[in-house]
Amino acid sequence: MKMKPTFPASYSTLCADALAEFLVLTYPFEDVQCIFLSRGVGDTYLVKTRQGRFVLRIYRTSHRSLSHVQAEVALLLALKTANVSVSWPVADRTGETIQSINAVEGIRYAVLFSYAPGESVRMPDDRQLYHLGREMARFHEVSSTIRLPGERWLFDFSTTFAKPLEELKGRFSDNPEEFDWLQSAARLVEMKLAGTDTSTLSTGYCHFDFLPKNMHFDQDTVTFFDFDFMGYGWLVYDLVSFWQHLAIEVYAGRLTPQAYEKAYAGFLGGYRAHRSISDEELALVPYLAIGFWLFYMAFHTTHDQFYSFTRPAQLRVYTSFLRHLAETYWDQQPA
Repeated sequence: MKMKPTFPASYSTLCADALAEFLVLTYPFEDVQCIFLSRGVGDTYLVKTRQGRFVLRIYRTSHRSLSHVQAEVALLLALKTANVSVSWPVADRTGETIQSINAVEGIRYAVLFSYAPGESVRMPDDRQLYHLGREMARFHEVSSTIRLPGERWLFDFSTTFAKPLEELKGRFSDNPEEFDWLQSAARLVEMKLAGTDTSTLSTGYCHFDFLPKNMHFDQDTVTFFDFDFMGYGWLVYDLVSFWQHLAIEVYAGRLTPQAYEKAYAGFLGGYRAHRSISDEELALVPYLAIGFWLFYMAFHTTHDQFYSFTRPAQLRVYTSFLRHLAETYWDQQPA
């Protein structure tokens, strides 16, 4: 068997200097500097130019097809047109927003994004919480009224509870009691949903990862970014993602229960100032939070970077937190 001149790779890190040269040729920029920031579902680079700062995302084709990227770009451009505060795709000299790069492992897709001003804030203040809720509602006003080309995830009970549990079962071989609890919790959520008219739940494209790391605050102005997990489903899942962040802060002792209540009320006040959400939807938030976690726990099993997150000791940490959510915020406990 004859070896290829270049040894095959399943995942490579693209050279920042070479990317800077690529950007000079592709975009109308001068004095381009490209700085590697982080690996993840894709790789992220900070781009500094005479024209300003940008962020370059290099997607991994094992997790993001061209169709996935096209859907994300289409949503962000629709949000930009509606003046929703997001980091948007920047067009190149020919008007294209998606680049194809021939990496060692094959074609990888890249998108250059506008830079989100400000910085991440782990615990927003009262005014920031209000503006966060308001901007999320404005996002939902757009995402609930459009249908996009391309593939994305679908978020429902099957994709956030049933399928993740199937994928996770083997990872709990050392912790069967904890897996039994997760299954019991899922059955209880299924019963909760059966008692709810789910046809009345608002649907549309969700960000599905509204955590502080995926938004920047510039004083009171919030800008959303990192739509890697964007998909179609119940919009309340976006409220779930931020609610569970507040619940984590309480669990970790960084936020008192009273401060949590005030923060969540302020966030909801901003949301409801622009868009209605029913009491039935809000009642589901603590229950759907389990599905939010199960989805990501299952996703971790498909991504080499997150191997440590799927080890038995780490799974026990996650399950302990999910038990805390049920014990603290549910009106009925899993068996």
